[in-house]
Amino acid sequence: MPPPPEREACLPDAIELTKALIAAESVTPARGAVFDVLEAALLPLGFRVERFVEGEAPDGPVENLLAVRGEGGPHFAFAGHLDVVPPGAGWTSGAFQPEIRGGLLHGRGAVDMKGAIAAFVVAAARVPEGMVSMIVTGDEEGPATFGTPRLIERMAERGLRPDMCLVGEPTSAQRLGDTIKIGRRGSAVIDVAVIGQQGHVAYPHLADNPVPRLVRALAEIDAIELDSGNAWFQPSNIEVIDLEVGNRATNIIPARATARISIRFNDLQEGPDLVARIEQIVLRHAPDSVVKGRVYGEAFLTEPGVLSSLVSGAIQARLGLAPELSTTGGTSDARFLSKLCPVVEFGLINATMHKLDEAVALDDLTALAEVYAEVLRRAFSS
Repeated sequence: MPPPPEREACLPDAIELTKALIAAESVTPARGAVFDVLEAALLPLGFRVERFVEGEAPDGPVENLLAVRGEGGPHFAFAGHLDVVPPGAGWTSGAFQPEIRGGLLHGRGAVDMKGAIAAFVVAAARVPEGMVSMIVTGDEEGPATFGTPRLIERMAERGLRPDMCLVGEPTSAQRLGDTIKIGRRGSAVIDVAVIGQQGHVAYPHLADNPVPRLVRALAEIDAIELDSGNAWFQPSNIEVIDLEVGNRATNIIPARATARISIRFNDLQEGPDLVARIEQIVLRHAPDSVVKGRVYGEAFLTEPGVLSSLVSGAIQARLGLAPELSTTGGTSDARFLSKLCPVVEFGLINATMHKLDEAVALDDLTALAEVYAEVLRRAFSS
């Protein structure tokens, strides 16, 4: 049931809270004012708020916030991030000066994902019962070194383990509620440096050209078909995203050639195995090469079940449509949270995220708060 009219008037407003969050500049790694705004909104709702800063440059320092209300079970967690990508030049109005034009609220983070954070708060205010936690980082758009993984460690120290988690990433494609993410592909990036010996092009026997060896290795890597996908995931793919020699001379054989390889993979693969496979190929063609790989996240899948049905039912009840269950898109912090409990992602329309003049429809902000509140009601009545 919705709150009585007298209490409705005291509830936080999703639009005004989103505006306040946008106005607090928070490019990754974020800390400070934007967390002040969120904390001020949560404290009157009975949340116990813990904030902590971790890490040093270049990946930090990063601020994280863990807020908990209630006790017992079930324990429902909302998760998200307050950091945003750099705005870039060319905005119609200031990126951190929220402005409403034609039914849209413009500002960096409106969609990704300060609007969802505001909707979380409003939903919690509308449904005051039950154990709810909010897991909010300032380092999702960055390397995530000091973000959600550190929050999970802090939760373990406190003995907190949610029964289910909803991440408010902007998952909707054409209409609010048309897509829920129940999994994500993994991501690995591999840097390759093939070392040769510089020399004069007229005396190749006195030099060692690294370019042909790198090209042969990349050709073999490009020919790999990792898999054909499965019921929930598209095929894994390997992409060469950078190739550099940096030789501006016309008569010098270079001493070094480098490449960067990005792999997005499904749950048929594992990141370390893929890095090792690429390294083996490169070293076979160029034994003196340097290969460095980083796995940014493993693939995960929350099999359709209680949580996806709960969120789908709330969307159906409030928005009148049945969402598609999907695993498409890039990585998110759900890759970490999936180790704690079942996790799905649902949020605003993603058409303008990371773009100039990022914007959210005012009606969508209000509707998202209603859906999140319905999710909580269903979670605590089941």
